[in-house]
Amino acid sequence: MRFMVIMKSSEESEAGEMPSTELLAEMGKFNEELVRAGVMLAGEGLLSSAEGARVRFGGTAEPSVIDGPFAETKELVAGFWILQVRSLEEAVEWVKRVPNTDGAHHEIEIRRIAEAEDFGDNFTPELREAEEKLREEAAKNA
Repeated sequence: MRFMVIMKSSEESEAGEMPSTELLAEMGKFNEELVRAGVMLAGEGLLSSAEGARVRFGGTAEPSVIDGPFAETKELVAGFWILQVRSLEEAVEWVKRVPNTDGAHHEIEIRRIAEAEDFGDNFTPELREAEEKLREEAAKNA
């Protein structure tokens, strides 16, 4: 199973404060553990929402663009990992080990990534084949 591990933003991350050298080193060690255990597929930190935008869709109207920063800090994402593990419980055990050397209060959300079989009969063999081809092409861009 694949899970997205979502590190929520803090007031500090939204203010554009970068992690300390100590925390960056600890995160590097933690990421190395994830990679060596064969569970980390991807992981990135994100800059503050001041450098982002939202595109809002509603009915038949043209999508609207809202420039950051966004007010609801606790709902924003500061970074993520994609982990491949056997269960939610295993993902939780890994997340409990995320370094917090800066002592700040952080919240991490764990969400299972939908797989082809989760879509049932609506995901026809033709759609599955098209999706697989698209993933192969996208992998070439990585």
